[in-house]
Amino acid sequence: MNFSNTKHFLNVKDYSVSQETFELLHDEELDMLITHPQPSLEKLPGYYESVDYISHTDGNKSVFEKMYQFVKTIALKNKLKLINSQSAKGRILDIGAGVGDFLTVAKNDGWETIGIEPSDKAKAIAKNKGVSFVESLSELESNSFDVITMWHVLEHVPDLENQIKELKRLIKPTGTVIIAVPNFKSYDAEYYGKFWAAYDIPIHLWHFSKTAIKKLFAKENLELKEVLPMKFDSFYVSLLSEKYKTGKMNFIKAFFVGCKSNWKGSQNLEYSSHIYVLKNSKK
Repeated sequence: MNFSNTKHFLNVKDYSVSQETFELLHDEELDMLITHPQPSLEKLPGYYESVDYISHTDGNKSVFEKMYQFVKTIALKNKLKLINSQSAKGRILDIGAGVGDFLTVAKNDGWETIGIEPSDKAKAIAKNKGVSFVESLSELESNSFDVITMWHVLEHVPDLENQIKELKRLIKPTGTVIIAVPNFKSYDAEYYGKFWAAYDIPIHLWHFSKTAIKKLFAKENLELKEVLPMKFDSFYVSLLSEKYKTGKMNFIKAFFVGCKSNWKGSQNLEYSSHIYVLKNSKK
């Protein structure tokens, strides 16, 4: 993908693993940020070795983990409600399935499920829950899924252009693609600046706006139909951002920043994270 019109936006540190500093470049045409330089495919897995990266665990020991698991339960119910509102029960593919909680909920509700997950550790946990996986998207037949989901995964994908092409190939002509990603135009992103945890460099390679999602997917005739807020994300991200900024979680401060971010989002429709609902518009 060619990003020819970029300008310096911000320097951000990897607070989780390497303590290295990376640059965020702003592509003005797409209105998105690009992490620079991007780690090689060989080095990238090493940046995931963080105790803070709990989406690949079922941890339930610390206060933070307990809060995460509680919110995750609510979020799973909301995700199930969303997919059921978009399609009759059929085949669903979850890319970046993690420990398999979403696919487990969908399977129990009558969906035929399949997952993709690069982490062997997460995949092993998910398989114990009965989740089925394939190793790569190339194994899957074209036009074979009613719904494809990527919950906070698109920002991690090295080959963004090819990933979107594969989504187009795999989704049925009447199917729905659901993408959830952080929003760098939110109030909590503005407030925390270089400490904003959802930049999560360098494992977040791309940072999307609504304009970027609309334009990138329109190239493959996947039409943006709806943008939904992920209101819990402002609190989760603010907690981690406080840790990066001050060395402590600062629960009360993070709570107020999260509340203000959601209030601002209700005014300008720029929440901490968004869910994008896209429909296949052409074959």
